[in-house]
Amino acid sequence: MTTERDAMIKWWQKDAVDAARELGTDLNKGLSLQAAGDRLREYGPNELKEAAHDSAFEIFIAQFKSFIIWVLIAAAVISGFLNEWGDALAILAVVVLNAFLGFLQEYRAEKSLAALKKMSSPVSRIIRSGVRGMLPSRELVPGDLIEIEAGDNLQADCRVCWVTRNFAVQEASLTGESIPVNKTELPLNIADAGLADRANMIYMGTSVVTGKARALVVNTGMSTELGRIAGMIQQQASEQTPLQRKLEEFGRWIVYICFALVGIVFVLEMLRGGRMLDVFLTAVSLAVAAIPEGLPAVVTVALALGVQRMVKRNALIRKLPSVETLGCATVICTDKTGTLTKNEMTVQRVAFPGRVFSVEGSGYSPEGDFLLGGSKINPLDYPELKKALLCGVLCNGAELVFSSGRTSVVGDPTEGAILVAAAKMGIDKSALEKEFPFVEEIPFDPKRKKMSIVRREGDGFTVFVKGAPDVLLGDCSEIEENGARRRLSPEEKKRILELNDSLADGAMRVLAVAYRPLDGRPEDYNPDFIERYLVFCGLIAMMDPPRPEAAEAVSRCRRAGIRTVMITGDHKNTAVAVARILGFFDSGSGALSGEDLDLLSEKEFAARVGNIAVYARVSPEHKLRIVRAWRGRGEIVAMTGDGVNDAPAVKEADIGVAMGITGTDVTKEVSDMVVTDDNFSSIVAAVEEGRGIYGNIRKFIHYLLSCNTGEIMVMFAASLFGLPVPLLPIHILWVNLVTDSLPALALGVEPVERDVMSRPPRDPQEKIIDGGRLKLMLFQGALIAFCSLAAFVFELFVRKQDLMEARTAAFIVLSCSQLFHAFNCRSMERSIFSLGIFSNAKLAAAVLVSFLLLLAAVYMPFFSDIFSVSSPDLLDWVVMVALSSLPLWCVELVKKVRGRQ
Repeated sequence: MTTERDAMIKWWQKDAVDAARELGTDLNKGLSLQAAGDRLREYGPNELKEAAHDSAFEIFIAQFKSFIIWVLIAAAVISGFLNEWGDALAILAVVVLNAFLGFLQEYRAEKSLAALKKMSSPVSRIIRSGVRGMLPSRELVPGDLIEIEAGDNLQADCRVCWVTRNFAVQEASLTGESIPVNKTELPLNIADAGLADRANMIYMGTSVVTGKARALVVNTGMSTELGRIAGMIQQQASEQTPLQRKLEEFGRWIVYICFALVGIVFVLEMLRGGRMLDVFLTAVSLAVAAIPEGLPAVVTVALALGVQRMVKRNALIRKLPSVETLGCATVICTDKTGTLTKNEMTVQRVAFPGRVFSVEGSGYSPEGDFLLGGSKINPLDYPELKKALLCGVLCNGAELVFSSGRTSVVGDPTEGAILVAAAKMGIDKSALEKEFPFVEEIPFDPKRKKMSIVRREGDGFTVFVKGAPDVLLGDCSEIEENGARRRLSPEEKKRILELNDSLADGAMRVLAVAYRPLDGRPEDYNPDFIERYLVFCGLIAMMDPPRPEAAEAVSRCRRAGIRTVMITGDHKNTAVAVARILGFFDSGSGALSGEDLDLLSEKEFAARVGNIAVYARVSPEHKLRIVRAWRGRGEIVAMTGDGVNDAPAVKEADIGVAMGITGTDVTKEVSDMVVTDDNFSSIVAAVEEGRGIYGNIRKFIHYLLSCNTGEIMVMFAASLFGLPVPLLPIHILWVNLVTDSLPALALGVEPVERDVMSRPPRDPQEKIIDGGRLKLMLFQGALIAFCSLAAFVFELFVRKQDLMEARTAAFIVLSCSQLFHAFNCRSMERSIFSLGIFSNAKLAAAVLVSFLLLLAAVYMPFFSDIFSVSSPDLLDWVVMVALSSLPLWCVELVKKVRGRQ
């Protein structure tokens, strides 16, 4: 980490040049790669210390904290005191094996979540050896030169060395000051300045509200202000999901019922003269088998494994409860650019009143011709064309990077598209900036809907502006045509707006460009002064084509009962055109602009919101209003966002979705899910996985509880009808450990059912075990109990076998019927034969392993002595297989009858 000496240097008193010299870095090129590597080894990673995680040993020991486990241990100790060492060892073996399986599950889940956390670690924009790039923030070192802008969370303590005039930082997390603080690059002559007074310093844990800056990293890790204040960052407590809370409540009722039934069995057996120890062990074993004390833990494992599957489909879940909520989503409010579209903007038209130039080529390759009236032209022969693109380049924060024969854009894709179009006619930004040096920037603001850059031009200054045509035209008083300026008439403004609408109708995004020579260097860079009396230079229209997979994703949403709503800052006509292409805007759909929305009262908007498919030219306040209107109708809303201004709406939504590539740190922090490829189809895939995960959880809960019901019914019915005890404690414990656990876990990774996106969204208030499912569980448990008792009675009274052989038959039928039943639980509607027995290979393997373990327990002398079982003959197996498979055939018959209704 940073040394104590470095941490105590008063960087705010130093000039930026002196600070760079002290840090051994360059204000333009940053650190060299060699120096950065040396410092990372010297100072260590830029991380705050975390609370210690449980070790593997501690996780294993935690498996013995369950009340039921201690009851089992007590039973083993009592058995030992009574010299029943076989029972004692068998029970202890079950306890240890159960702990080992629980340890494996929890350890794997913790590792999975740690891997997810590593994937979501922040990155920083950095300059090293003069090259811009992205770097994991944990690799920042003192002396690094970083670039930051609105929406970024700061990952180290830094000395500001260049800022735009409106650069401001929210420092409430450190100083308690709720108002954003404007920053400067100038040194401060205050030796003992407090945190809130250090106007040229920015700190880890704070966030940029407006503007852009470059800064030198001065402290990292635990030597940052946040590191020293916190001392140690504590991990957030594990968040209990709604499903787990429901299971706890449900589990309590199960415990009460089970103890009541076990108590009845205990009393009945004692009244029949049963041996105290045998009856006690039977009751304890039955309680252990019947009570699903491990369900919440199994749910956590299933969620964690499901989250890992979702990562493979480009959805990074930040909060486990959102997995459950995803399955309930009824509305997805999504941005257009980069989510529904490819985010590879390509300039296709440069337009003026009376002239429209076409630009060929696609993507970021700077190759393509210019056409006028369908004929190829030399663009340099048309001054207005050159001036429009020159304005677009000089009012631009993006850069083209040429590497390995490919061109990529660093910065905003829209600005990158303008750079590519200009490059097609030989205009190079880096060369142009030497002629027009940068002076100041007024960044884009969603309320102003434009951005401006002031540059030196010769001995004077010029402001170059680009923005929404309908807004920018209002600030223009002149137009440049054939190299000459003249007055812009209201009639021409009207024609330009009509031209803008025509281009936007073709799903193009249109920007207007303009400039204005300034009278000297402005004393105040107030947009109200700078962005007035502009000279209009033309319209630049570009197309961001819809993603090929987006139309199918929208179609899947429709089939799944999920509404798709587009919320964009683009022109309404552009947005509607894209929505029509993707298939979620038809004759019954409506579109509103931000201005339209402002004219509607809350009551009027609530009445119309259900029919609006497209919102255009909206502000962050509008997005928040849209989310609240949908939620007010009882809908479950997923909201996407990338900019810092989207954070309130993303946080307000039931499922906040941040964009992984273009999303700001602030938005990611308030989100429930991060889409790592910024693709709408990944959101839909996450909904599908969310539905599948919840469905699988219900499947293994159904399986466990129906099997446990069968075990209780076997013992209860035997006691009620005066039969000998059909199962020994070791039999019940073995079934609970092996036959129940392995198939249940395999059901948790059941492939998502193919029709899951053809069903309506799940009601969030829906019970895990509703009335219909409870009846089915009781029916299936009764079938398992009936078959097990039938085998016991057949051997004991029909074939006149001894009690050991009868118990062996009951033990085998109980085990095998549960293994068959696992296939029943794969679907409540579809037959196992239509699903395919091996379509869930893990379940087939779990059943096979469980059956092989059963054979080992029956036929291997060492185990058969422990389990007190005999070796069945051929007739026994015929009867046992027939009875074991009976629950499967009965449920298949029920499914078939249901399918015909």
